[in-house]
Amino acid sequence: MSSAPISRAELAGALAPELLSADAAAALPVRGRKKAGVLVPLFASHEGALSIVMTRRGDNLRRHAGELSFPGGRVDDDDVDLRATALREANEEIGLAPPSVDLIGALAPTPTIATGYAVHPFVGLIEPGQEWVLSQREVASIHEFDVTELLAGYGRRRVKRRGVGFTTDTYVVNEQLVWGATARILGDLFARLESAGLS
Repeated sequence: MSSAPISRAELAGALAPELLSADAAAALPVRGRKKAGVLVPLFASHEGALSIVMTRRGDNLRRHAGELSFPGGRVDDDDVDLRATALREANEEIGLAPPSVDLIGALAPTPTIATGYAVHPFVGLIEPGQEWVLSQREVASIHEFDVTELLAGYGRRRVKRRGVGFTTDTYVVNEQLVWGATARILGDLFARLESAGLS
């Protein structure tokens, strides 16, 4: 990753052409009975390092409790589309105001194997130095992960869920484990960052 400073506009100009449009992403086949929209918040520090914002879900939640994920959730009746879902959920979960997010494109949708969601990710550029306000009901903690550190922490590892062990793509940073649909979303993003010359 280059350490040269990059502006939000420059980041958008480099990455947006590598991303899918919302319509193109929605047209891709994906398993899942229930649709969800998630926001992949990305920012460049003043030193030029790229970081991604993720949440650790509350241990009290019925689905994916305690897992690292992107802010997002199920479509509400009032959401005009999945982009609106992602922005609304990010506002509710981490206090990220929709007007402060520059949505520049989408990633390929991915399923959650155990819970039957079709997750539609949208990449949003934000400014560094945000003051997060976490939802006490849904979010245990908020993390800003350096993209370089996430890439360095990639590996195929054995994970156990509900007593069943399997080997899958994972990322580990500071003993924080990312796996499942979130890891697949990261893999897609990182491939596009590489194509854009940003990693």
